Amino acid sequence: MKSKNKTVELVYIATLIAISFIGSLIKIQGTIALDSMPGFFAALYLDPLSGALVGGIGHLLTSLTSGFPLTLPIHLIITLQMAVFIYIFGLIYKNVNGIIASIIAIILNGIGATLILAPITVWIGLPLSGTGFIYAMALPLTIASAVNVILAVIIYKVIKKSNF
Repeated sequence: MKSKNKTVELVYIATLIAISFIGSLIKIQGTIALDSMPGFFAALYLDPLSGALVGGIGHLLTSLTSGFPLTLPIHLIITLQMAVFIYIFGLIYKNVNGIIASIIAIILNGIGATLILAPITVWIGLPLSGTGFIYAMALPLTIASAVNVILAVIIYKVIKKSNF
């Protein structure tokens, strides 16, 4: 969406962050929730940077409502990961292909995020760390990522088709 009115764009972003909060309350496992769908949607409907902002704040809200179970430093890393992955998704979707973008986002936000975090969990000394962390988190995180990405794409296509 190319908005000449920054106020309207800020209202969209704020609304999508509020929807992220609602999604953060729908937990799949621990801090894995339906919080990133609004971020993926914003990357398509607004722009990748707005999507990154919404998605990053969405994860912070999920972490907050879960009590930061992986520690604040780990959740700040996840926030950064989420923002980067959503930004990449938005760029690939707009410049290459929606299906490829969706597959890449699901892999990055699921298995990729888990593989990046596993050695950090060992370094920090979390009880669930390393290989155990990968086994515990990869599948539920990948499933949640798929749900978030697919819902965002479907909602975007419906809105785009109806010319909202």
